[in-house]
Amino acid sequence: MPELVLLILVIAAAIGFGIVNGFNDAANSVAASVGSRAISPRNAIILAAFCEFAGASTGLEVARTIGKGILDPEIIKALPEITAFLIMVAALVTVIIWGTIATRLGLPVSISHSFVTGLATAGAAVLGWEVVIWGVLQRIGISVVAAPTLGFIGGFVLMIILLWAFRRNAPSRMRAIFSRLQWLTTAFLAYSHGKNDGQMPIGIITLALFIHTGRVEIWDNIPWWVIIVSSLAISSGIVMGGWRVIKTVGMKITTMQPIHGFATDATAATVIETASRLGIPVSTTHCATAAVMGVGATKRLSAVRWGITRNIVLAWILTFPICAALGWITASLLKLAL
Repeated sequence: MPELVLLILVIAAAIGFGIVNGFNDAANSVAASVGSRAISPRNAIILAAFCEFAGASTGLEVARTIGKGILDPEIIKALPEITAFLIMVAALVTVIIWGTIATRLGLPVSISHSFVTGLATAGAAVLGWEVVIWGVLQRIGISVVAAPTLGFIGGFVLMIILLWAFRRNAPSRMRAIFSRLQWLTTAFLAYSHGKNDGQMPIGIITLALFIHTGRVEIWDNIPWWVIIVSSLAISSGIVMGGWRVIKTVGMKITTMQPIHGFATDATAATVIETASRLGIPVSTTHCATAAVMGVGATKRLSAVRWGITRNIVLAWILTFPICAALGWITASLLKLAL
């Protein structure tokens, strides 16, 4: 009975994790379109929610990385259920706490990196560092640098290309064209975000079911209800909307017109979609925010409010030690309690 209760607790916490992910990372999907005033906030949120659901429901590479790529599945499988669930609950509590705090402060942080860090240190606190799969963490670590770099450079280059290609068009015509095109890029970015970040609750719940049932084949045939519930969780978070984060990314970093929003969304979505196909849980926050910076820098360096970006980057850096400490402390306390 305690094991069944803990399984239900893990599933509930994973759903909460998906919701927190949605209302912090809502900024990634809609900030550019809202900030450029190409789409109304209400329409942008509704569009993003549907596309997030679609993305989270397709492709399971990231889910499998999260579920069996951070901690050694053989060691986890050999554990008593209570111990394994303890680690998962500690990691989920970590990301819910940090994600909620960051959202209230209006800071776009990486929910995926928060969870990975919390899961690794929670596992180490209970079982020792040998349970951590360092090769996968190394790939994720590389993406910490690569994703924002590609986002910034991609946004800068694409914006230069667009400005040159449309240099003879009147501003009013460009606004009309790119306001319509932003419906497509917002949808693409929301879809790619769901396909990457939206996969994480799926991986967590599937890992919990694997621990509870011992069925290895569950990784090849993930239950449909897991995919639906996880997709609905992140979509619900999008509908709730992290408005403080949306304002930070869409309005405070730089001033955007529809052409800037188009370049931002197209760049971020392309980087995220590529990572999703490779099964790498990159930070969609890093990609989208860096793309905004790159697009803004094409006007002039002073067009980017570097004081705001400094605070954002500091929050990205602090995510790792804060979530590492939270994961370790929470797991240690739960271990003592049980």
